[in-house]
Amino acid sequence: MEQILPILGVSVVVFVSTNIDDILLLSAFFADPGFTPAQVVAGQFLGNAALVIASVACALLAVRVPDGWIGLLGLAPLALGLRGLWALRRGSRAREAGVADEADAADSAREHHGSASRFKVIAVASVTLANGGDNLGVYIPLFSSSPAHIPLHAAVFAAMTGAWCALGHRLVNHPILGTRIRRYGRSALPFVLIGLGLWILSDALVLVRAG
Repeated sequence: MEQILPILGVSVVVFVSTNIDDILLLSAFFADPGFTPAQVVAGQFLGNAALVIASVACALLAVRVPDGWIGLLGLAPLALGLRGLWALRRGSRAREAGVADEADAADSAREHHGSASRFKVIAVASVTLANGGDNLGVYIPLFSSSPAHIPLHAAVFAAMTGAWCALGHRLVNHPILGTRIRRYGRSALPFVLIGLGLWILSDALVLVRAG
């Protein structure tokens, strides 16, 4: 037990320090009525699981991710943000044309379609994965230094992912903050994703300079 507690503490500190910005993203996703809470939670778990699996593989195979390549993951949130921005513009035009009810009905029907639901889970996962460059930078050396503790670290990360989702959902439903977050969440999400994508892509500039 004396050996486990320090490991647990390291796992919690590592998770919090590398996922603090995910609270903003989770709140934006929860505030967007186009995503159900189940889709956001499933996508967050899927994205974090992919980060852990990739880190374990790199650690065990002693693989180093070249500088700049992780930055290309920024294409995912950038594409999703542009897609969301186009959807907002299209919805605005539909309301101006007086067909908002039909558009809302069509959107509602698509939300209950299995393929649309899976796409939204993958969308959340891809944003989580793209935003995980710092996670890889910390997880890989952590796992390399103590391979025997990888299962314990992974279990703590899973538990913390659940806690992060609960915190993000709580913020959206807060009596004071929740109203404002829900009011602007859908409109703000595309801009948040575009900004995130451009910020992550900035790390890929080294590839251009190297070329």
